Amino acid sequence: MIAAPDSPSGRPVKHEDEIPAEDHRPSKTRVKEAMQELQDLGAALVELSSGQLKRIDLPEDILAAVLDWQRFNKHEARRRQLQYIGKLMRNADPEPIRAGLALLRGESAAETARLHRLERLRTRLLEDEATLSEIAGLWPGADLTHLRQLRRNALKEQEAARPPKSFRAIFQALKELDQDDRVPDTPA
Repeated sequence: MIAAPDSPSGRPVKHEDEIPAEDHRPSKTRVKEAMQELQDLGAALVELSSGQLKRIDLPEDILAAVLDWQRFNKHEARRRQLQYIGKLMRNADPEPIRAGLALLRGESAAETARLHRLERLRTRLLEDEATLSEIAGLWPGADLTHLRQLRRNALKEQEAARPPKSFRAIFQALKELDQDDRVPDTPA
């Protein structure tokens, strides 16, 4: 420590290189913000269905706490449980959870590309029934009879200008077939 020549009090002033490493901790505000981010991540988890929760690789204690939150009815119990989930999140790696949530929300580039690929496949199916053989090659367990019927119904809906119920059902069927995240090679 050296006394700064222009220090009005004449007290020694520490220079940046003299400050011990333990003094470089995050500020109290930054710690609170990090804890709030984890609690917000927990709040996003409690809004998911149990099926969606299973698709995210959650530690067992966090999964149990989230399912408990969903079971509670009282506001105060849910508030306390949400704080508890935030506390549990401090001991878990949040990145895989964030990635799982992004995947469920369709925010990842890979998921968006997969959905676009399935939409193009649906469009090709509506244009040409021969696309069913390609679907059978990609997913041997596909129910081609059901897809053929959905295709007919979708075409009838388009002709009659009715709501696209079967059109959407085709996409959901393709999405279920592709749920194992296998990316089919389909031309654009």
